[in-house]
Amino acid sequence: MKAPFLITKEEILKFYKPVNPLTHKGLQGHAVIIAGSYGKIGAAVLASKACLKSGCGLVTTFTPKCAYQILQISIPEVMVVTDENTNSITNIHFPIVPQAIGIGPGIGQELATQKALFEFLRTNKIPLVLDADALNILAENQSWLELVPENTILTPHPKELERLIGKWNSESEKFQKTIAFSEKYKVIIVMKGAPTYIVNKQEIYENTTGNAALATAGSGDTLTGIITSFLAQNYEPKDAAKLGVFIHGLTADIALPETGYQSFIASDIIANLGKAFLQLDN
Repeated sequence: MKAPFLITKEEILKFYKPVNPLTHKGLQGHAVIIAGSYGKIGAAVLASKACLKSGCGLVTTFTPKCAYQILQISIPEVMVVTDENTNSITNIHFPIVPQAIGIGPGIGQELATQKALFEFLRTNKIPLVLDADALNILAENQSWLELVPENTILTPHPKELERLIGKWNSESEKFQKTIAFSEKYKVIIVMKGAPTYIVNKQEIYENTTGNAALATAGSGDTLTGIITSFLAQNYEPKDAAKLGVFIHGLTADIALPETGYQSFIASDIIANLGKAFLQLDN
């Protein structure tokens, strides 16, 4: 395996787009976050809020009926469309055409949810981020991977990656299998971990931000929201992934002196996004 490219501030600034002073929300991208099931609505909240706080102009969350009030109260800036089902997602449809979609956080693996994901993938042509249970469902139904659009971003943690590519006996085998998977399905894989790597066919990138504070519940949900936001803002998929992991990690580096490792939670990622962007803007 050749040495990975490092994702540094210098690297990010080559493609980072500061906000145009004359822009309006309609030009800043509209993202859809498809997330949540009974008991896991927090995943939808974290992903949606992170998406908005990363510069997306508009965010619509598609979620089960039981999430309606939770989302409207916890994030008044997000629009909400609900499934007809109370507790889980069974039929994905929304009355808008967004620039990007993030799907998977907290959706569970109910049979009806699996069918809904299949139907969605069969018709969707919009740039996509796949995470969490969407990945677990695809791992169980590998033939459906053929339906995933080219340059879709997958964000597995180590266990989800293993379900997708199979077990590995060494780091080099893990990378070989991930590269082969990326080439076969023409997808970009964000291998979450310490450090996080991005595999885009033969290209490998290693993130340089982040620390052990990120090993906390909901951390991945916020990453999904952040990457989906950049995709909606018209970043190239590989750049959206690179900028996403860089900013996500940077929030933990900024917060660490105040929170320490133990008391940093996923909401702190969202709370520190502003400071992370300011570091890029200055």
